[in-house]
Amino acid sequence: MSSTPSKQLETFENPKLAPDYTIRIEIPEFSCLCPKTGQPDFATINVEYVPDKLCVELKALKMYIWSFRDEGAFHEAVTNKILDDLSNACQPRFMRITAEFNVRGGIYTTVVAEHRAPDWSPAQEVRLP
Repeated sequence: MSSTPSKQLETFENPKLAPDYTIRIEIPEFSCLCPKTGQPDFATINVEYVPDKLCVELKALKMYIWSFRDEGAFHEAVTNKILDDLSNACQPRFMRITAEFNVRGGIYTTVVAEHRAPDWSPAQEVRLP
């Protein structure tokens, strides 16, 4: 196999430091194992971030997400782990992880976790008529 799962995240220099812009990444094939039953849990992970000096490299992100496939994790824990790892790797101005887990026992779970740099504040939202 030419690719293998990895916890190693890679970054590259942000090509446009100003003004702020948002990067959105949708990962529809996330899976991990329920720590209680060992059954697979499936989710769509949405990453939204305002980069500072670094951006997340996508192939490394794919291998990172793949690394959870055989690990047991509660939805809340794995969402916050992804946020911590990604925000530590690229030190964004802002990052939000939204994990939308598929139905299990008639219950859908969505977990949202955010990171905000202490000295960053968002631009005022523009609403068009």
